Amino acid sequence: MDVVGSPESTEEPATNVKFQTLLSLPGCSSPLSLLGTGYREKVFAIIGVKVYAAGLYTNQSILSGLDAWKGQSSQVIQEDSSLFNTIFQARLEKALQIVLVRDLDGKTFWDALDDAISPRIKSPTPVDESALSTFRSIFQGRPLKKGTFIFLTWLDPTKMLISVSSGGLPSAVDATIGSMNVTSALFDVFFGRDPVSPSLKAAVSSGLATMLK
Repeated sequence: MDVVGSPESTEEPATNVKFQTLLSLPGCSSPLSLLGTGYREKVFAIIGVKVYAAGLYTNQSILSGLDAWKGQSSQVIQEDSSLFNTIFQARLEKALQIVLVRDLDGKTFWDALDDAISPRIKSPTPVDESALSTFRSIFQGRPLKKGTFIFLTWLDPTKMLISVSSGGLPSAVDATIGSMNVTSALFDVFFGRDPVSPSLKAAVSSGLATMLK
């Protein structure tokens, strides 16, 4: 059994979901390292309900491009949008793992994500609309059970892979998104100035500060 804080896994404390510290994913050239974990909460009738846990993984080579932030505190890193923009722009893999902590209808999941993505795309092009349609089709009419893994993997700033698995790590890619407006909007949803999971961005910032000492 994995132990919290062991080299093999890290536990997200609010949801008790365990994340592997190193992952090999379909479409990625090398294993990805966990930077931090957090959770997404929605408020229903003034009660906060946890919907999923999430963790950000990156190709370890990304850190070599962040020398300008060496020695910075986690708070400085969290508030410096240029650092997260540098991570996004790096032509190296990054993956967001989402683990549902309750049963959810696929349409509900997509609608919540779309509500966050769409306002960030001011003038969608036909390429953007096609990408959003592909994204939507993965989740429409699909029941997402507690424990389902959703991986959003940025291969580079213009291309993202989507994998959904209810039985552990995915073995295949469900869809490929080829719109930089959509891929950048999605990254901004989680790591921009108004993230949907403040706990995730804070944990990733703390992880980066530790690695860049």
